[in-house]
Amino acid sequence: MQLKIVKRSSSGTRKDKDVSSSQGVLFTVEVSSDASVDDLKKAIAKKGKMLCPDRQRLTIGESKEVLEAGTSLTKYNISDGEMVFLRDLGRQIGWQTVFYIEYFGPIMFHYLIYNFPSIVYGRTFEHSEVQRRVYLLVMGHFVKRELETAFVHRFSHGTMPLLNVFKNSFHYHILSGLNLAYWVYGPGSAQGTALAAKLGSPTLMAVLTGVFLFAELSNLSAHITLRNLRPPGTRVRRIPYGYGFDMVSCPNYLFETIAWVSITLLTRSMASLLFLLVSTAQMYVWAIKKHKQYRREFPDYPKSRKAIFPLIA
Repeated sequence: MQLKIVKRSSSGTRKDKDVSSSQGVLFTVEVSSDASVDDLKKAIAKKGKMLCPDRQRLTIGESKEVLEAGTSLTKYNISDGEMVFLRDLGRQIGWQTVFYIEYFGPIMFHYLIYNFPSIVYGRTFEHSEVQRRVYLLVMGHFVKRELETAFVHRFSHGTMPLLNVFKNSFHYHILSGLNLAYWVYGPGSAQGTALAAKLGSPTLMAVLTGVFLFAELSNLSAHITLRNLRPPGTRVRRIPYGYGFDMVSCPNYLFETIAWVSITLLTRSMASLLFLLVSTAQMYVWAIKKHKQYRREFPDYPKSRKAIFPLIA
């Protein structure tokens, strides 16, 4: 069947010259009646040389229903001669690369600020026990994230718009990197200060370290469960079950929150509290979206599950 490809732009979206040179129908493509969305994107890519499949966002109708990759066109009742609206998402970057960039920032800032206090603060001092502990825990957290990116995560989407990497990196590089490291490793809570003595209770540090390690291992377990649901190279989605998933749809976000609560209690730092609040709010939004998607996609999805916080939301 033949489909008419029509330009659909939005304010702030960069348009390629070959797409925006004419109004209305850009071109028509020929696909089989049982073609998938991926087949349609490949056909469009042959006509629009700069429009690789990852750059394409396809919608139909006034409702702007998105044609999801990996699905059949028959799901959307598309008929011969119908119009499909195309939006160019711009230059793309791989999700795995984005994750590497995001998590490298905090590793770099924490390493530099902790190990070179004379340059950062203009003086030398001995780090307190709680500063040393937090440094090891935070560095371990982000090294774990890098290793998960390399060996655990399987991404449902191969790429994202290149410009988004700067927005995403701000959250990690500035809030959990530069800002957190600067205030946590400073002379205000260095060895010999009243704050260091207050925070340095061996019992409190042991308990909170234990909570952090529990949360990190539980987070890893959730990531492995999600990985095992998706065969390599596919976008298959299944209902996750097992540790954590019997309570909430996104236990990885729940355990991530618990880990940063323990860091905040260890440091009593406003910088840590800020990152905790911002990151929890963002994960809550992501969890609600994923929870609704699960319930919409799977009629038998467990009704007792919450999105991120057991028995609450």
